[in-house]
Amino acid sequence: MSGTQVALVALLLALAVLVAAGLAFSRRHSLTRRVGSFACALRARGRWVPGIAHYGARHLYWWRLRSLAPRPEHVWPRGAIAVLERRAASGRPDDAAGPLLVRCRVGAGDEVELTMTREAYAGLTSWLEAAPPVPHTVI
Repeated sequence: MSGTQVALVALLLALAVLVAAGLAFSRRHSLTRRVGSFACALRARGRWVPGIAHYGARHLYWWRLRSLAPRPEHVWPRGAIAVLERRAASGRPDDAAGPLLVRCRVGAGDEVELTMTREAYAGLTSWLEAAPPVPHTVI
């Protein structure tokens, strides 16, 4: 390869990195600026994954923070989410200001752990309690 070809490849690589960084910044900005969005790490199996959650009319959407995916990684129907436990993420019962660890059932027996601020937890529980009534068939 000549010096010109190496420079061209390096320039194209730098351009690709800049485009990817711009897309990542734009995606993150778009997700965090939506009404009803909050920072929320998730642990379903294994390690914690940072993300952004968003309340929809009928679903809770969760996006992985470090991703370029245009769609949420998890979508949970409002009626399928149940808060099972809430405690201080630090593990100290006297930690009244830190983030919370919230264990939830999402769907048919699946459980996830979420960490969020206390304000986000208040919003989540309010959103869950404000769900429209579900019509039940009586036979």
